[in-house]
Amino acid sequence: MQPLMYYQFDYAIKNDEGTIVDSSEGGEPLTFIQGDGRVVKGVEDALRGREVGDKFSVSIEPEDAYGWPQRSLIRTLGSDMFDFDIDAIEEGMLFQVGTGSEAEVVKVMGVGEDEITIDGNHPLAGLTLNFDIKVIVAREATPEEIEWMAVKKGDGGNIF
Repeated sequence: MQPLMYYQFDYAIKNDEGTIVDSSEGGEPLTFIQGDGRVVKGVEDALRGREVGDKFSVSIEPEDAYGWPQRSLIRTLGSDMFDFDIDAIEEGMLFQVGTGSEAEVVKVMGVGEDEITIDGNHPLAGLTLNFDIKVIVAREATPEEIEWMAVKKGDGGNIF
C-alpha cells in the first residue's frame, strides 16, 4: 500500500469565461491529506504524483467536484419554521439552518408572504471548475497527521 500524501497548494478557480470565482491569493493555501475529504475528488486526483513547485491547470467536471444540483435540496418552508422576522430575509441571502453535524448553508431563492424557498446545493454544483494550481508541499503524511485525520472523520482510527 502506498503511503498517504500530505499536500499544500495555492489555487485559483475560474469559470468557463475565465473569471476567477475563488482563490487562495491573499489567504492561506489549501492543505489536505489524501482521503480526508477536505478537497473535491478531482483536485485530489490531479495532485497525485505532483511535486513541490509544480504549476498546472486542470478542468474538473461536476461529478468530480460539487456534483450536479439536486432538486431535493430546494425546499419551501413555512414562516413558522423560523425564529426570526422573515421580512428581514431577501432573495440571494445565505444563512445556516440546523445545528452541529446537521447544519447546512442555504441560499434564499424566494420569499413569499408566509414562506421562504431555500436551496441547499453547493453554489458551485453543476459547474466545471477550471483550477490553476501551484504545489507548495507534497510529502508523506506523518503518523500524527493520519491519526488526526482519522479522529476528525470520527471513525475511531480507520481512514478507509
